[in-house]
Amino acid sequence: MPMIDVHLPKGVIPATAYAELGERLTHALLRWEGNPVAPPYSEHTAAFVHELPQHAVHTAAETNITAVRVQVITPPNALDRSGQLGFVEEATNIVTELAGEPELAARTWVVLTEATEGGWGVAGFALGEAEFAALRGN
Repeated sequence: MPMIDVHLPKGVIPATAYAELGERLTHALLRWEGNPVAPPYSEHTAAFVHELPQHAVHTAAETNITAVRVQVITPPNALDRSGQLGFVEEATNIVTELAGEPELAARTWVVLTEATEGGWGVAGFALGEAEFAALRGN
């Protein structure tokens, strides 16, 4: 039940493609986690697209660059190493494809973060590994 935040300067991906971006990223992440694209997983896996002003991204070396940051927050132990590698590659490919810019891959940063034990909440309840295991039927 991950959350995905995509931060990108306006115009990098057409706003009309944001729904496709969200759908493809959430489905990819569920697959790499080994979860079905079905309830309850699909109901609580979301992508938030944050459009920035065109000149809002800077590095220590350059100002006004075109870059995309995809930040993923997952429950503890949701992705194994294979899942990390696979999702980062697939997310980068999704972004560059929708942007129509293969060279954007070098400036597409994917940040994988795990919530701490009990640090994932929904419906007013903080879930931990035991609750996630119960949801998975383990």
